[in-house]
Amino acid sequence: MLKGKNAIVTGATRGIGREIAKKLAALGVNILINYRSNDKEAEELKIELENMGVTALVYKCDISDFDGVQDMINFAKEYFSKIDIMINNAGITKDTLVLRMKKEDFNSVIDVNLKGVFNCIKGITPIMVRQREGNIINLSSVVGIVGNAGQVNYSASKAGVIGMTKSLAKELGGRGIRVNAVAPGFIETDMTYALGDKFKDEAKKSIPLKRLGEAKDVANLVAFLASEESSYITGQVINVDGGMVM
Repeated sequence: MLKGKNAIVTGATRGIGREIAKKLAALGVNILINYRSNDKEAEELKIELENMGVTALVYKCDISDFDGVQDMINFAKEYFSKIDIMINNAGITKDTLVLRMKKEDFNSVIDVNLKGVFNCIKGITPIMVRQREGNIINLSSVVGIVGNAGQVNYSASKAGVIGMTKSLAKELGGRGIRVNAVAPGFIETDMTYALGDKFKDEAKKSIPLKRLGEAKDVANLVAFLASEESSYITGQVINVDGGMVM
């Protein structure tokens, strides 16, 4: 049962993050909506979640800002008293071949996708340790497992998330805290929409199920990992990719 649990979802106003927030709220989870820039989308999501009968908070914070993240987590702790679930979803891309990649392109992706996850983990871990329970779910990617041309920065960041997930699961398992990673493949979001139809058609050829995934496919797995139905699962990386990576 997830009803009455409290969760932080980073990057919650768009794409996969938004679907995760909606799925958890539908199951009775109170949500802190983290977002970086779009106030309108955040407020619209807040209203949508509250209409499901849960408490929804909004907090504007770039997760690459260490101190800002600590303030956000402290705010959630003060309001909710207990934080049961941490969903590290926020991420960015700056795709280009390494010959053209600027150091700023590499650094900014690492700062958000990898250091940002560390910032959230660093802030939430003491709280969950004191609670003697908690659930951390990190969004990685299949490119963190197999790599992808033109995504050296993104692949490195998502591979790093996998390493952090496994290490943290070993550190915290004895404290009643589970840590897992979800690795989406090609999912229909704003990011994949920008790639164009030709690219998506080619991608489908490499996927055994011959279609792109939907954000709800990822959200459904996250909800399972957040629930007690997965109570003996930790330190795992689970692909949601239609069989693309086996």
